[in-house]
Amino acid sequence: MSRFDCAPDMDTNSGSREYMEHKSYPTQDPFNGMSKAGNTKMSHFDRAPDMNTNSCIREYMEHKSYPTQDPFNGMSKAGNTKMSFNIAPDVDSSSSNSNEYSYPECPAKVPLNGMQYTDVDPESQNFLPDHQLGKKKFEAEYSPGSASFGMSVFNLGNAIMGSGILGLSYAMANTGIAMFVILLVAVAIFSLYSVHLLLKTANEGGSLVYEQLGYKAFGIPGKLAASCSITMQNFGAMASYLYIVKYELPIVIKAFLDSSDNSWYTNGDYLVLIVTLSIILPLSLLKNLGYLGYTSGFSLLCMVFFVIVVIYKKFQIPCPLPENFINITVNVSKPQVNTTDEECCKPKYFIFNSQTVYAVPILTFAFVCHPAILPMYEELKDRSRKKMQNVANVSFLGMFIMYLLAALFGYLTFNEAVEPELLHTYSKVYNFDIVLLIVRFAVLTAVTLTVPVVLFPIRTSVNQLLGASKEFSWPRHICITVALLVCVNILVIFVPTIRDIFGFIGASAAAMLIFILPSAFYIKLVKKEPMNSLQKIGATLFLILGIMVMTGSMALIIADWIHNASSSGEHADGH
Repeated sequence: MSRFDCAPDMDTNSGSREYMEHKSYPTQDPFNGMSKAGNTKMSHFDRAPDMNTNSCIREYMEHKSYPTQDPFNGMSKAGNTKMSFNIAPDVDSSSSNSNEYSYPECPAKVPLNGMQYTDVDPESQNFLPDHQLGKKKFEAEYSPGSASFGMSVFNLGNAIMGSGILGLSYAMANTGIAMFVILLVAVAIFSLYSVHLLLKTANEGGSLVYEQLGYKAFGIPGKLAASCSITMQNFGAMASYLYIVKYELPIVIKAFLDSSDNSWYTNGDYLVLIVTLSIILPLSLLKNLGYLGYTSGFSLLCMVFFVIVVIYKKFQIPCPLPENFINITVNVSKPQVNTTDEECCKPKYFIFNSQTVYAVPILTFAFVCHPAILPMYEELKDRSRKKMQNVANVSFLGMFIMYLLAALFGYLTFNEAVEPELLHTYSKVYNFDIVLLIVRFAVLTAVTLTVPVVLFPIRTSVNQLLGASKEFSWPRHICITVALLVCVNILVIFVPTIRDIFGFIGASAAAMLIFILPSAFYIKLVKKEPMNSLQKIGATLFLILGIMVMTGSMALIIADWIHNASSSGEHADGH
């Protein structure tokens, strides 16, 4: 049985002090408000009638003894009963699953550390999109995770899969099959190791928000580094989606109109602007985009269908490729081909050229999903670090297989002629193909609906970086949305190829999110392991590797841009 000894500053008289010193209280669990002695609801604290309420709360919180808790499975070791939170006891208000405890007859809900949320944009409270975008940042009360293992695997697969799969065949064509497989395995393993570091840091650091881990580790610079990296990654993803619109929508329109002329309505640049103004902008201006959050599942199904079609078309398209590489229809079973050059049909295993430098950034862009890990960890049912790591292992294995199949069969179909965007390469062989037309239409629908979802967290980050007030403002909301869409449209129209987006974002933001930030957070926040421990040494080497990958890739890509500045327009075939 616990007892309260009244603090000297408590507003009581002698009678109430003696009452407090000798009164015995049944032990109460503050998380469910139940009396363990009698298993009945406690309606108020037993205290002297004139006790000050704030003093009541302070004394209760200072003297209440809590059972020891295992932060990984949320079980009380003392009583083996479920507790209300499953993160380390030093969790603070910056964590997304911080709780506020309500005490009867007290004027307001008071968090454990007396702090309120300070970085929550009001827009995000009504937003329910997919994976990392759909995490609740502000909850009055914690609710246990409800996502099953299988659903978590599917959701993480959604987060990993994106437009990056369209550039993998190009990466294989410029590295060779053997070198590509080595790089693919390495990036997948490094990404999983990064997930391991991130999960362990979240448990030790007491936060399930990527940016707040940066703040806990390095203060404002750490939070800005994480926020800017996530924003750059999302901006690059949004640009790649609009590139797909630029590449594929003209082909769909020409197929429906059965026309090959280059009118304005088949110009990719004009079509990007039209789609942005007529569809993306109105959807992006909505305050609540929850129903669009499920487009990621549709996107994943589209990409699975795409991989199946790539494998199927490998056995339909002849090798060597047609002499003119165009104007072959599905009605021609054996088109005229150039059979004089058999060398181009032999796959190569090791290739080094000026485009090889894009391979690693394309792979990192394809595998980055790390801002989604912590929200999914929070939503996992009966969660533990080991279970979430297994979710990541299964998801990464599935995406690894899909990436390998798409890259391999795309490369074997076109060999050296593959383009940075694989789906567009088929337009040089088929004028009209119903299967490819269905794939294009599905992918276009998915990416068009996904752009507003990706734009939402960028706008929220910009709001926070500008120090905007928490009160919603339509003028500010509209201005930021229009500015972001103008920037991304300028980028898509004037940057010649999607390869440059894959390369630059993969070498900068993706490298930060996979290699540099998780290892730096781990080294700084995990205090119980000394720097000479094997774990800290591994994290340090991983950090050094990340810095080398980012600086080396960026330097080589910029050098390639400078070298090919005069001929950079040769890949711009979006119209």
